[in-house]
Amino acid sequence: MKIREQKLEQIVRWAEYNPDVRVVLLTSSLVNPYAPVDDFSDLDIELVFDKRKAYEEDNTWVSLFGDPISMVEEKDDVFDGKHAMKMVLYRDHIKIDFKLYQLSEFIAEAKEENLPEDWDVGYKVLIDKDGFTKGMKSPTYQSIMIHQPVEKKFQQLLNDFWWDTTYVAKCLNRRDIFYAKFMSENILRTDYLVPLIEWYIAASHDWNNITTNKHGRLFKKYLSADVWNKVEATFSGSDIEENWNALFAFADLVHELGVDLAQKLNFTYPFKLEHDIRNYLAEVRLMP
Repeated sequence: MKIREQKLEQIVRWAEYNPDVRVVLLTSSLVNPYAPVDDFSDLDIELVFDKRKAYEEDNTWVSLFGDPISMVEEKDDVFDGKHAMKMVLYRDHIKIDFKLYQLSEFIAEAKEENLPEDWDVGYKVLIDKDGFTKGMKSPTYQSIMIHQPVEKKFQQLLNDFWWDTTYVAKCLNRRDIFYAKFMSENILRTDYLVPLIEWYIAASHDWNNITTNKHGRLFKKYLSADVWNKVEATFSGSDIEENWNALFAFADLVHELGVDLAQKLNFTYPFKLEHDIRNYLAEVRLMP
């Protein structure tokens, strides 16, 4: 995206001539070979200052790169004093996440045995006026890869999934759509279905450096059309009956993926638990 590239050039020129800035890194998706990139991808910029406080307290400098229409700030106390954040959305639609480091804190992190996750997913040194980045390790990208679960974790996920489907059922019987949506979207989908699909995809690729990016962004790329259609069936609107259908679509999909994984990993699948909970869900659905 030309506008994003121009803005990055602006930042680099400003930093080159600013004696307070000692190091500039580009991180995240734009330097991560495993991440999808499009026109909405952010610029993630790490600025290392000799004296950071003035830039943390005064926001006028962020306007040097465009017209900000919104900004979220996170002070250094959120990050144990290591850095601060200024996430800025500009009128030209470019979003920049500025991470502000004090030089001493940056040097300490750069010397750590393992790279922080923000760097391990990819980084590019844009400016290094003093050679502080020369000893930095290369990214391994392992923090974003899907790793094979142990059986205890697999069993816990399935046990919790079937337990929490009962909350959705009760909410739907009560016509309590807010709580039902919270349980189905925040809990069933995010806590259980997403990692289960990740494991399913990784198992199909022999657990060999596979990632589906954040929150299932690349699921459709790796799943068959048939499985993807079953994933789509778990989404629903506000109609109660539609949500009942989605709940049973959740159940069917978790059964299919869970059984497949159990066979591949030589784990035990909780068939009796599923049978008993499915009966409960069906009974609650028919209750007045």
